[in-house]
Amino acid sequence: MNFIDDIKTDIESIKQRDPAASSGLEIILTYSGIHAVILHRIAHWFYERKMIVIARIISQVSRFFTGIEIHPGAKIGKGLLIDHGSGVVIGETAEIGDYCLLYQGCTLGGTGKDHGKRHPTLGNNVMVGCGAKILGPFKVGDGAKIAANAVVLKEVPPNSTAVGVPARIVRVNGQTVPATEEIDQIHIPDPISAELNRCREQIEVLEEKVERLEKERR
Repeated sequence: MNFIDDIKTDIESIKQRDPAASSGLEIILTYSGIHAVILHRIAHWFYERKMIVIARIISQVSRFFTGIEIHPGAKIGKGLLIDHGSGVVIGETAEIGDYCLLYQGCTLGGTGKDHGKRHPTLGNNVMVGCGAKILGPFKVGDGAKIAANAVVLKEVPPNSTAVGVPARIVRVNGQTVPATEEIDQIHIPDPISAELNRCREQIEVLEEKVERLEKERR
């Protein structure tokens, strides 16, 4: 079966990229990330053959033992490294390219507003930092990096770096992007700025009332 070759590639990828890995045997026996990926590849095999219940049972067993939740419908390329892994969530329609790196606590999820394709697509060699959330049916381009705890709500170009809540692009192809060019992500207003504007308006109204009262007293 194809997933056997994929699993061999996953193990070799970890050996090459994780300096803490001393051998393939250590990876197989002690790495929860590879356990989750192996069980996912088995679950996905059943899922593609419409044996949904078996696939979901395998994925839930994997979640119980590894703390990593991968829906059996998700499509995962070769060489995935889930580092540490606890709290990682990957949704049903998520797609992950080759040789990606996911850190603990990251989510490839949906917003609840979409139907059909609901989860993100990661290109090849994408890095997702710990605690980052990528939410929605858009693409994160090849070689992109998502900073820790970032919340990504729109497409990320290849070879770029996204940071913040909501995330904005700060580097593309090694070049820094001025903040003014990327600050507006999905037209979310700044709540602090809005509150300051409201207070300013109230002060102006009060000043006008005070000025009017002073004139009347004269």
